[in-house]
Amino acid sequence: MVQKADKIWFDGKLVPWDEAQVHVLTHTLHYGVGVFEGIRCYACTDGGSAVFRLQEHVERLFLSAKINEMTIPFTQDQISAAIIETLKVNRLSEGYIRPLTFIGAGVMGVYPGDNPIQTIIATWPWGAYLGAEALEKGIRVKTSSFTRHHVNVMMTKAKTCGNYVNSVLAKREALADGYNEALMLDAEGYVSEATGENIFIVRKGVIKTSPLGSILSGITRESVMILAEDLGYTVVEDRFTRDELYCADEAFFTGTAAEITPIREVDRRVIGQGSRGPVTAALQDAYFKVLRGENPKYGQWLARYSF
Repeated sequence: MVQKADKIWFDGKLVPWDEAQVHVLTHTLHYGVGVFEGIRCYACTDGGSAVFRLQEHVERLFLSAKINEMTIPFTQDQISAAIIETLKVNRLSEGYIRPLTFIGAGVMGVYPGDNPIQTIIATWPWGAYLGAEALEKGIRVKTSSFTRHHVNVMMTKAKTCGNYVNSVLAKREALADGYNEALMLDAEGYVSEATGENIFIVRKGVIKTSPLGSILSGITRESVMILAEDLGYTVVEDRFTRDELYCADEAFFTGTAAEITPIREVDRRVIGQGSRGPVTAALQDAYFKVLRGENPKYGQWLARYSF
């Protein structure tokens, strides 16, 4: 369950959590045309807090809106400032941030007409998405029977609400079968991504990740690629198949919620030694040092705040 905070930012005003409501005829509720972001903030070792890659997340929110022909009635700077304001008023030093832009009530039918474009920002405490134990021991993954969106079926570079029906179906299937997460293939059968994470494999010291085709351009994905190259690893963006994944020395998911989560098993095949590998561990260590403000080289990735 989401832990209630004191306030939610709603169209420029901070309102009590339970009063952040919409009408049942809200257009996005019926047709799924809305856009959102998942952002994390972390408590830093110096006593302050920081939002990880705030500017990039807000920029992607606006690009997602553009793709869906939605005009957000605020600037990127205003939304960034509102996120920090909401964190401060809720006194949240570490947790999750959910900006959501949606089409409000008015005209019904597929065409939304001049319905208002509304935006909320909610924040709440949230630990490891796939479980704290998973960050060390890894998770079990099943290839889904559901195919990831084709690039001409849905706009895959937009973080669109309706796109995630595909993810919900795949996630339910995987959990019902006793797995932790679902692996999605693209329309041609190549490994795409998970229900809310990008995927990496490691083979003979080379790190490979799916190219920007059917997948969402993950901000954590990009961060990990930069960190890996700075640590001396070779990183390749290239298609790969399930059998190549089965034969990997290591595999892991990345995402704002999942952070860097090792994969220990896929479709009943043990990956590598069946636990977190050394490359994954090194990347986790580097990543969390950045998040805690312990590596000044990546200080520009952190939007600092304090109460």
